[in-house]
Amino acid sequence: MFDKIVEIVSAFGYIGVFLLMLLENIFPPIPSELIMPLAGFVAARGDLNFIAVILVGTAGSVVGALPWYYAGAKLGQARMKRFAERWGHWLTLSPEDVDKASEWFDRHGKGAVFFGRLIPAVRTLISVPAGIAGMSMTKFLIYSTLGSLIWTALLALAGYLLESQYEKVSEYMNPISTGVVVLMVLYYLYRLIRQRFGRKEH
Repeated sequence: MFDKIVEIVSAFGYIGVFLLMLLENIFPPIPSELIMPLAGFVAARGDLNFIAVILVGTAGSVVGALPWYYAGAKLGQARMKRFAERWGHWLTLSPEDVDKASEWFDRHGKGAVFFGRLIPAVRTLISVPAGIAGMSMTKFLIYSTLGSLIWTALLALAGYLLESQYEKVSEYMNPISTGVVVLMVLYYLYRLIRQRFGRKEH
């Protein structure tokens, strides 16, 4: 699985990294923790430029955050929670997730967007309360870009540094990457089933 994912990233190049990071922000089950290290790994092999990988990964992350920002701005918290209750199971998004993101934003202020982009459990949904609170687009883009840049750079660097140990890495990463993909699918199905049936019970 590791070798196959590396081949896919190599084949689609910068566009692939951009689109995967964009989707990771719209569709939370796709993990940047898997995408960017592999992109850095491919860059270390000479197939991609390391700096360009970080920049396109950051761009994809920021662009992917915009739909959630606009959703929060247009719907507001109450309607956003109703949306999550009705359709959120497809995105593994619950009304409680909206509340948690809003609480995080209220507690940490506008800096929550910067720090939230560095925290896996928060980074996708922190855009929602930013939109709800009416945070200006300029500030949102600045904070989101800086946070995303640090996050993608660290992950890409980890993959870049591992390239020198390719034989060892590929040997133990094959079962690990396969396990990660399987767990992602199982977790998504678990959230999907729990939220759909939980909603019906209410």
